[in-house]
Amino acid sequence: CTWCIGHDAGHGTVSKDTKWGKIVNRVVGEITHSMVCLTPFVPWQLSHRKHHLNHNHLEKDYSHQWYIREGYDDLHPAIQLAHSTRMLFIPFLYFVYLFTGVPDGGHVFFYGRMWEGHSNEEKLDAALSVAVSMATAGTLWANMGTADFAVVCMGPWVVMSFWLFMVTYLQHHSDDGKLYTDDTFTFERGAFETVDRNYGKWTNRLSHHMMDGHVVHHLFFTKVPHYKLEAATLALREGMKERGQEHLYKLVDTPDYSQEILKQFNDNWFFVDEKQVVREFE
Repeated sequence: CTWCIGHDAGHGTVSKDTKWGKIVNRVVGEITHSMVCLTPFVPWQLSHRKHHLNHNHLEKDYSHQWYIREGYDDLHPAIQLAHSTRMLFIPFLYFVYLFTGVPDGGHVFFYGRMWEGHSNEEKLDAALSVAVSMATAGTLWANMGTADFAVVCMGPWVVMSFWLFMVTYLQHHSDDGKLYTDDTFTFERGAFETVDRNYGKWTNRLSHHMMDGHVVHHLFFTKVPHYKLEAATLALREGMKERGQEHLYKLVDTPDYSQEILKQFNDNWFFVDEKQVVREFE
């Protein structure tokens, strides 16, 4: 729930007030993400917004790196090594993403493509979020001791990070998913390549419909907060059915989600087949 609230803050949907909304969203984001979830809010907000604007673009997407399966032999040896050891890193992929900057750029140390074109003033603003996360973690560690901090804080954080990775990966990978290039990409095409996943009635509810309301979230990410995803998804599907467009919407029943992520990641990692890349329209 805390992550969902911070996620809404990152999209500006906690408050849309023209005068105070930006401040409210920032404060809520710092509390829920930088402090509670130990994820620097402003750097995450930046990379996440770029992901939404470039979803399923072969080269410009964020949060997801895409590699052509047929081009494996041409990949850098470090990338090939990451593939061969992929199953060992599943619990730590979110940590790697935040700290090492793979593939988007650093969320703690500011380097990489996500910071290209951003001013020092913007980086300084983002550094405040890093300071909040570091101060929170440091204070808890100092007062709790290493053992209690590891069990009470970092244990749940690893579980949270695995859940985020699992949900995000499955929402953006499907057997018939398509990737687009500069010549074929549009915002709408990319959005409809995301996938709603049905984890089961109660899992969907307890997760605030972040899994089975992801398509509408990508279409209207600055408009629809998490508590309206269910109703918005129903409205989207009804509207598309009336217009004969329901075939564009993807819903996959995934009751065994913890097994599905292991299978998909082991079989496919971040690979797509060349036939899944739409380079031109006939």
